[in-house]
Amino acid sequence: MILQNLLIFLIATGVFFNVLGTIALYRFPDVYTRLHGTTKCTTFGSMFTSAAVVFYAIHMYSATGEGRFGTLGVHVVIAIIALLISNPTGAHAIARAAHRSGVLPRFAVVDRLAEDEKKKGGVSA
Repeated sequence: MILQNLLIFLIATGVFFNVLGTIALYRFPDVYTRLHGTTKCTTFGSMFTSAAVVFYAIHMYSATGEGRFGTLGVHVVIAIIALLISNPTGAHAIARAAHRSGVLPRFAVVDRLAEDEKKKGGVSA
């Protein structure tokens, strides 16, 4: 019963954050805020759903007596680490490419990348 409640909590929390990421994709005004919202929310949501998979696997493997949980646990941990590295890196690359192609933030007060380019004497476009 406790494990079932934990699984429901983890899955519901993961789905909640993934839905927030979807809402951020549609509601935010420009590419930068959309990237920020979707990257943060989907990373966090995926971590919760992955944790639910691990806890479910622990329960299933302990109930059946099979000792292969270590492989699944390692795969899930590797997937979470890859997700934690690739999501922010990909979002950063997309945001930098958008800035270099001339898509500027709509409501930004400070644009550090453009300021750095001006200091260097380069063109920010």
